[in-house]
Amino acid sequence: MKRLSERLSTAHQPFDGWLLLSALTLMLVGWVMVTSASTEVASGLTGNPFYFSIRHGFFVLLAIATGYAVLWVPIGWWRVNGLLLLGVAFFLLVLVLIVGREVNGSTRWLSIPGVPVNLQPSEIAKLCLIAYMAGYLERYLPLVRKTWGAFLRPLLVTGVLALLLILEPDYGSVVVMTGCVMVMLLMAGAPMWRFLLLMVLLAALGALLAVAEPYRMARLTSFSDPWADQFASGYQLTQALIAYGRGHWFGLGLGNSVQKLFYLPEAHTDFVFAVIAEELGLLGAMAVVGLFALLVIRAMAVGRRAELAKLPFAAYLSYGIALIIGGQAFINIAVSTGMLPTKGLTLPLLSYGGSSLVISAVMVALLLRVDIETRQAARRSRSTAPKTARTKTPTRSQGERA
Repeated sequence: MKRLSERLSTAHQPFDGWLLLSALTLMLVGWVMVTSASTEVASGLTGNPFYFSIRHGFFVLLAIATGYAVLWVPIGWWRVNGLLLLGVAFFLLVLVLIVGREVNGSTRWLSIPGVPVNLQPSEIAKLCLIAYMAGYLERYLPLVRKTWGAFLRPLLVTGVLALLLILEPDYGSVVVMTGCVMVMLLMAGAPMWRFLLLMVLLAALGALLAVAEPYRMARLTSFSDPWADQFASGYQLTQALIAYGRGHWFGLGLGNSVQKLFYLPEAHTDFVFAVIAEELGLLGAMAVVGLFALLVIRAMAVGRRAELAKLPFAAYLSYGIALIIGGQAFINIAVSTGMLPTKGLTLPLLSYGGSSLVISAVMVALLLRVDIETRQAARRSRSTAPKTARTKTPTRSQGERA
């Protein structure tokens, strides 16, 4: 009965409605909170309190339009062009190092003449890497489980991308992309002991990178005790923690944040979740976390259905998207709550920023496309199953019928 009810509940649905609902709700909440968090900053910088709200509204419409266009592209196109997409990622990451725009000491953006949106190549690189990894795992899955060579090749590709990101620098994207690739390999059935060995090596490399630059050590020490230097290296985190403290259970009310009044830097971008907690309280913050959890769970379910339907590329693509969105959301929230050192990562579908919002919408559209194709394949297989069964049923003789 349980299997029958599950089949009836999804048989006539073209795609996962909960997946689309969670994504659109996050985008709507993001627009509202970006408007609330940016009014004072926008008024001080431009004289128009709704400057960032209007731009973010344009980004939302652009993201929806781009996602709708991607929804019509067959998954087979992404499967065939994985290497081409990887080449695009390499090209953009090299280009941004040459002609990129520097903001706050990092060269992460490309300015396109005549276009009011700065392109962030690291966001595009995440999507391209996932598409490449899904195709690689489809082609070499048995070898990935057995040989070191097939296991290490995608990690070497990721390492080259990570090196380009470190030169920007963009350590948050390095962590998200490396973690996503490693978990995809683990889900593909690679031995656990290989990951344990790699974790030791990566921890040693991370320690060397941390001690190589004084500002990195300052970030780590401020993360462990931000109040020790609350007006310098620990300033962002202490202001975010004050916002959480003000929010209590139900918040100060929409638009009533105090920390957004030039106290909390990047209030509408990297630390928008702190403003959510201050204005909407613990309940509002937990509701946002619940929306992200719903989105990731439904994305994993889409991948599982594709895997059961014998569509490995679509399955690993869905798993990778779920890991990227879930991992980036976890890191952003963990940074603003003091669980992790400060990283320059946006909150997917919610923070201000054109590139992040558009690429996140494209990822959601890919999940919907995978789900649509998987359900269509399942319906075709069910429609042909009775015919096959009838052709295989032996006829009874007259004596047996008697």
